[in-house]
Amino acid sequence: MGKIIAIANQKGGVGKTTTSVNLAASLGVLEKKVLLIDADPQANASSGLGIDVESVEIGTYQILEHSHTPKEAIIKCSAINVDVIPSHIDLVAIEIELVDKENREYMLKKALESVKDDYDFIIIDCAPSLGLLTLNALTAADSVIIPIQCEYFALEGLGKLLNTIKSIQKIHNPDLDIEGLLLTMFDSRLRLSNQVVEEVQKHFNDMVFETIIQRNVKLSEAPSFGESIINYDATSKGATNYLHLAQEVIKKNSK
Repeated sequence: MGKIIAIANQKGGVGKTTTSVNLAASLGVLEKKVLLIDADPQANASSGLGIDVESVEIGTYQILEHSHTPKEAIIKCSAINVDVIPSHIDLVAIEIELVDKENREYMLKKALESVKDDYDFIIIDCAPSLGLLTLNALTAADSVIIPIQCEYFALEGLGKLLNTIKSIQKIHNPDLDIEGLLLTMFDSRLRLSNQVVEEVQKHFNDMVFETIIQRNVKLSEAPSFGESIINYDATSKGATNYLHLAQEVIKKNSK
């Protein structure tokens, strides 16, 4: 049975999509079968893997409203062993459309039941908000990875996200686990980056991944070519970081 991991943080620009795409691609290279679900209306995870977002007819929107099955929405992409359920700007409307539906928080969980056994890992790229889309992702997920940028406001909003996770555990998904806190955009030359790492590790100990994602030009360039960092430049620091992260995730889930 596949493990569903949501990548979530209501702060924008912390590396959620970069992590979703490159963790999925790294798990694929390590011979795991992966489904990446783009649950962000900006659809950057979809375009970042070479999918023409404008031509998407069946995607996350349709599986959330249960008009199509996940199998009908799946698209092959350039990353080895990775399938994608793409997003589209239409997804913006789903929060309004689901608002008066019964069991609205369980729409994604219910939809994924039909494909959960087909994959080793299902990665959900969440929108930068704590709205109904993210709530659906966290209710469907077995665990959550929280990317934290190594910058001044790193811990701002983290308490709010952890409280949201606690209430989801209490009301919707008692089995939701925190897979780990992932430090991103680390620059070893900056004292501030090092201070953020120390502070996060001191406060959260074992909850923090050993792998730290360093700032890397190649990581920023890869999406514009519609490729993961593994396809774009497998020798780059970014590729090495995400392969290490994938190994950590596999090791943690093989116990």
